[in-house]
Amino acid sequence: MDYAVLTGIVLVAGVVFALIAQWRDWRPPLIVAILVGVVVRVLIMYTSAIDSWQPVDFMESFKPAGEAVLRGQDPVLASEGGWHFLPTIPYVYGILLWLGIPWEYAGRLVTVVADIVLIPLVAKLAGGPKASLRALQYALSPLAVLIACVHGQVEPVALVFGVAAFVVARGPGRPDRAGMTTEVVAKVRRGVAAYGLQTSVKRVLGPGGMLHRALLPGPGDRADLKRGALTGLLMGLALCAKSWPIWLIPGMLLLLPNLRSRVAAMFLTGLVPVFFLVTLPVFAGTSLEQIPQVIHTIQDIRPIVGEYGWTPWFTGGDWALRPDLASFGTNLIYVSVVAVILWWRRADPIDMTTAILLVFMVMTPRLGAQYLLWFMPFLIARPTRFAWPAIVAVSLWAGYGYLYMTQFDTNTWWGLHSDWSRASIVLLPILALAMPWGRRLATAPGLAPSVGSAEKVRAASPA
Repeated sequence: MDYAVLTGIVLVAGVVFALIAQWRDWRPPLIVAILVGVVVRVLIMYTSAIDSWQPVDFMESFKPAGEAVLRGQDPVLASEGGWHFLPTIPYVYGILLWLGIPWEYAGRLVTVVADIVLIPLVAKLAGGPKASLRALQYALSPLAVLIACVHGQVEPVALVFGVAAFVVARGPGRPDRAGMTTEVVAKVRRGVAAYGLQTSVKRVLGPGGMLHRALLPGPGDRADLKRGALTGLLMGLALCAKSWPIWLIPGMLLLLPNLRSRVAAMFLTGLVPVFFLVTLPVFAGTSLEQIPQVIHTIQDIRPIVGEYGWTPWFTGGDWALRPDLASFGTNLIYVSVVAVILWWRRADPIDMTTAILLVFMVMTPRLGAQYLLWFMPFLIARPTRFAWPAIVAVSLWAGYGYLYMTQFDTNTWWGLHSDWSRASIVLLPILALAMPWGRRLATAPGLAPSVGSAEKVRAASPA
């Protein structure tokens, strides 16, 4: 990598500035945070585009997918399985290539624009008087710059739709208890008081029961349905970019105000990926007979482990096809996520989502450095005590791989990779500490609703 020193200086300066901003409690106008993010990203995108080193998958997987769309071919099949996702992003690649933009810029333009849009979304996600500070800190996030501008990985695209879904689901105003508005909290309390814990199945599921009444239209339901539908549309687009935003769905549903809006959100979340799948014959030239093959290719993920976490210590720090480790690690993720949802079920949904994503990073048997960006907007928006140690740690680990290891030939790179991948185990306890342990309840100290809101809840609740 030709511009590693310049990139490193920019990233280190950004971290230092973000920490000083935290210490001094700077709250610049949001437009300033956005402009800072634009300047940093455009600079690093330019130096990365003219660099003699380009990421392998960026050139051998992403580029062929865009070129396939340009030729009117299915990007999953035409790129020999190099693209394992829905063709949504390759459609954009194809348009940019059709416009004559060189691939080194076109491939990164998609992710850089998405990452810039994330800056104000992080402010919205954070809310409150420090919203612009959080936006500035994300604008200077070194990992975001590396993934969006250097590697051109599509994580920022998935995140921009996923975070937008959270912002829409939460709705206007400052959230109270578990991200719900005061009115919703009052409804929940009234429902619990009315039915108690021993509600019979008939009273819940029968005609005229709780579920039936919850699905019937009520005052303000049209607005709630629109909110749920837009939330689902955004989350569906996130799933079209990558499959991992499925981990965001529990928090998204908890932020919505009622059952009908959640049903609408789930319907749209599933409908959008199905739309892009069934329209392949129209937009990608895929025959109907090839669609099952496309689905199989998208679902076929080889059990390659050894890049990060605990599995490199079983593979000697090299990539390896280990179905036993992959299967064990996948089951470990499922069990851990269920435990996290139960543990943080009464927390703010954003905190619960942060915990889900962090526990994934701790337990996963396989991971690329770009995965570590998943939790970044959520952790920066609502930082925990160990948030910045975790942010700095993962940025140092990823930066070593991107900026230092790329200075050497292939054989030297593999030698460095062996130690680099095994060293990632140090990140696991730091990421575990960064989870929102003190926020199991949305009314935890420092996160409780305002006095006026709390009084409204008590007044609306039964005695």
